[in-house]
This record gives sequence, structure tokens and C-alpha cells, in this order.
Amino acid sequence: MTDTATKPRPLDGITVVSLEHAIAAPFCTRQLADLGARVIKIERPGVGDFARGYDERVDGLASHFVWTNRSKESVALDLKAPEAGEVLDALLARADVLVQNLAPGAAARMGLSFEALHARFPRLIVCDISGYGEGGPYEQKKAYDLLIQSEGGFLSVTGGPGEDEMAKAGCSIADIAAGMYAYTGVLSALMLRDKTGEGSRVDVSMLESLVEWMGYPLYYAYEGAPPPPRAGAAHATIYPYGPFPAGDGGTVMLGLQNEREWGLFCEKVLLQPELATDDRFSANFKRSENRAELRAIIVETFASLTAEQVIERLEQASIANAHVNDMAGVWAHPQLKARQRWSEVGSPSGTLPALLPPGRNAAFTPRMDPIPALGEHTERVLAELGYASDAIQRITGRAG
Repeated sequence: MTDTATKPRPLDGITVVSLEHAIAAPFCTRQLADLGARVIKIERPGVGDFARGYDERVDGLASHFVWTNRSKESVALDLKAPEAGEVLDALLARADVLVQNLAPGAAARMGLSFEALHARFPRLIVCDISGYGEGGPYEQKKAYDLLIQSEGGFLSVTGGPGEDEMAKAGCSIADIAAGMYAYTGVLSALMLRDKTGEGSRVDVSMLESLVEWMGYPLYYAYEGAPPPPRAGAAHATIYPYGPFPAGDGGTVMLGLQNEREWGLFCEKVLLQPELATDDRFSANFKRSENRAELRAIIVETFASLTAEQVIERLEQASIANAHVNDMAGVWAHPQLKARQRWSEVGSPSGTLPALLPPGRNAAFTPRMDPIPALGEHTERVLAELGYASDAIQRITGRAG
């Protein structure tokens, strides 16, 4: 295998300045760092990105912060201080990209709108991430992940069938969606700059990002048609497709997509081949309509089997299946281990495991540098900008 550790990365030489907090912008810039970009993260002195304080689950560090902030340089800078504008100007003069997810309008009030910056730094790419985007009646509305899940219709199709059984995603799906579109938006803006020589603006809305991911239920409910019903962990319109209990207390996820698979399921898994032509279950829409009866048959069959025995039968019948893993199961997942997808990164609390970025490229090794302590790189970055030691002490509040 060719050693790629010393090979160039796609974003080597690209500098990103980020005024970021929480998840959407940090997730975007961490991925840019994975590809080799230098990411300079501006944080509030003494407090930092408020995601640093969400919890202490990772050896005293916050789980969200550990996930989204490796390979960055932390510069503690009070953006309201007299010299902050001068420092930002010096940073942006050398930068390729500015990413920000400050409160709506905050960047513009600081003179950091794309229009103002483009006049001074025509090659600079500006990526603005907000809850609802610029303009419109919701522009100034506060937006957190759960609120966007609600506004974007995600909650209406997620959870159980009862009126009070709606459920949010177990991860920050709206933030992740926005972070992904910001990431790809910056990459496309860099490619565009190679053609035009000029920077451009990327405007990312959390709402629009999540609504794009809601395409299937939106079109399913086209022109006032009923939306897909909430079906818990089962599929709303295909059956059997979802979790089923085994006799040992475990749970198995399985899914059938066509009539050929239904016949194999009856013959090799349920050991009841006659069910394949039972009029109650002889087509998917019938199985879905009569899912309570079919579920009872499946549960009764699985009651005498362990989860692994159920999976063995499903594998023999070539029926799609999965373990219902908890987080401990994911940490120990044999496929991730076999593909050597775990690496390590440094942190203020010591070495921590980290998943290598998805989408492995055989030509280079992703950057996996430490998670920074708050303000860890302030003095070094200011020195690079030409500030003398006394000025650095004054800016960092350490003079005298």
C-alpha cells in the first residue's frame, strides 16, 4: 500500500477564518480542515465557543466540541475590543474563506458582510450560515436545531403513530445538513474562484438544508395528499420493514423490498411458505394494511430464536437486516474495525479516538490534528501577523 501520509491534501495552502459556535459552522470548517485547510477559529476570551460547555463526557471535554473541532487553531479575541477589527482585517487579508454563524445581522454590523469584504478582499469567499437565510419574515428569528426540525416538517413524519408521539432526531440533523451544504458550498466557491479569480458568497439556511432532505415526504404529500404516517422505527409504507424482537431480548432490523424477497422470507425465515400466497399478505399494500396480524406471526416465530439466530436465517435467505446497535455497539462495530476507520487525535485531555472522514481518498491522508484548548494559538497567530510581544500582551489582556 502506498504511503499517503506525506502526500498533498486538496486544501493544503487554503486558510479559513471562522467566527463559529455550536455545530453547523464548526462541522463545516472541521471538514475543510480534514482536507488540509488551515482553520483559525475565533473564540470569546474566557468562554470560547459555547459548545465547549455543553457537557463533560469526553474526559472533561464536551462531546459536541470534540466531534467538530479537531485540526483547528483557537484564537481568543474579543470582537468588541478596539483592536479586534484590525486583527480581523489582518487575518482576512491572508485568508481564502470566512465562515460565520453569528446571530442574524451580527456579521454585517461588524463590517463583515460579503459586500463590504469583497471591496477590500476580492478573492475572499464568505460563507454565511443562519437559521432561515437572508431576507424574508423569518430572517431575524432565533433558530436552534430542534426548532428547525419542527419548522422543516421533520417532526411531523418522525416518531410513533399517536398524536403525542412525534420525535426529534437523536443527532443535530438540521445543523449537520447546514454544515454539509456550507462545506460543499465553500468547495464549489473555491473551484469557481479558480475560474473567475474572484471570491463569492455562500448563503446557507438551516431550514432550506433540512427541507431539501425532506424531499420524499414532501412529494409524497404533493398537492394536499396525506403525508406519510409516523411509523416509529418501521417503514411507513413498506412491510415488514423495521425492528422485531427476538427471544433473547435482542432486536433485529429487517426489510423486504419485493415479492421475491417476501417468498424467501416466508420459506426460509418464518418456515411458513404457505404465507407467501396468503391473501392477507400477497402484496406489499396488503401486508402494510394487515401489519398487526403479520407482526404477530413474525414475533411468535422469532420468540424461539436469539437475535443472532434470526440474523443467520435472514442472511441465508438474502434478506436485508441489521443489528440495532447502541453507542457501545457502534464503538465496537466490526466493520469499522476491519476497515481501520478509527484514528486518534490529541486534545487538552489527552489522546482521543476519532473516526476518519467518510469518503476515503487513496491519494492522501486526511488531517487529524489535535482539538485546541481555548486560545491555545492566539499568541502564535498574532505574531505571524506581525504584532510585537507588547502588543500581543495588550490584545490578549495579559499586559502588566
